[in-house]
Amino acid sequence: MESPVDLEALASWMDKQSLGNGEIEVLGPLGGGTQNIILRLRRDGRDFVLRRGPANLRAKTNSALLREMRVLSALAASPVPHPAVIATCEDETVLGGAVFYLMEPVDGYNPSEQAPVGDRDRLRHIAFSSVDAIAALAAVDHVAVGLGDLGRPEGFLDRQVPQWLGQLERYRELDGYPGHDLPGVDRVADWLTANQPADRIPGIMHGDYHLANLLVSHESGDVAAVVDWEMSTIGDPLLDLGWLLATWPQEDQHLLLGDGVRALQGVVTRDELVARYEERSGRRVADAEWYVVLACFKLGIVIEGTHARATAGLMGKAVGDRMHAGAVGLLTQARSVAGV
Repeated sequence: MESPVDLEALASWMDKQSLGNGEIEVLGPLGGGTQNIILRLRRDGRDFVLRRGPANLRAKTNSALLREMRVLSALAASPVPHPAVIATCEDETVLGGAVFYLMEPVDGYNPSEQAPVGDRDRLRHIAFSSVDAIAALAAVDHVAVGLGDLGRPEGFLDRQVPQWLGQLERYRELDGYPGHDLPGVDRVADWLTANQPADRIPGIMHGDYHLANLLVSHESGDVAAVVDWEMSTIGDPLLDLGWLLATWPQEDQHLLLGDGVRALQGVVTRDELVARYEERSGRRVADAEWYVVLACFKLGIVIEGTHARATAGLMGKAVGDRMHAGAVGLLTQARSVAGV
């Protein structure tokens, strides 16, 4: 198949890393809900997965990938399920302006794209394993693994509402986007500010934690790897739990993720997921509803950006419309949970 990356340049770089010899075979693209280029490759009898930004790089694409490389490398000796990094390239000149890295293939499936199968116990095991992964992440000492300067944990929660309201307002700079019509976003913002909990013990956050960013083992049903770490930072790890709860498939909810996750609908309650997180992480969760509302608020604004870019002609209309419907659904859920 035709490759979206320069295989000759990649082979030359791999030669310098002692990663096989000869031609590179492209086995095919891999999905996962991102706009990045993810390719499964084979060289000299060994399989690799390459990850880089899209063909048309955005201003922050490379910095986000560099962050992802750093976090994944730091987690190498941890119990957090993640793709093992083989080699990273911070030189933007190798592949036409994009940084990239190679990782080991993961034997697992995306539950958003492929519905989990099995009896109720099996499905509950998958659900609880999705919590265990972020509980393990929350337990990692970010300073000890070299990520002490990754983010700004002091005042992390204080910054969330103004930061994301500002982001929503900046979408107006896109030609053709008239501004948002997200229901009650200001009321949700006011509720979050009025009910904000005290800062918690800081830790590593994935930043975009939901079922579509997991690979599940075919054999055991455990989470084999958490993927897409571009939004990771040092902050309040409870927001990862809120993100998972906010996007968990429910009745009469806009399905933001792929159809596959419907198989997990109703197999566990939010209370059970919260209890599992407390048990495995050692962190007390007294304000789960607040974190769910913040996750809905933040994610809704993030994906409204796709709608804004589509309105401005920078993306396909169908994708933009789907993301806008998801954003409206998230803000509606936030208002319901907050009671505003």
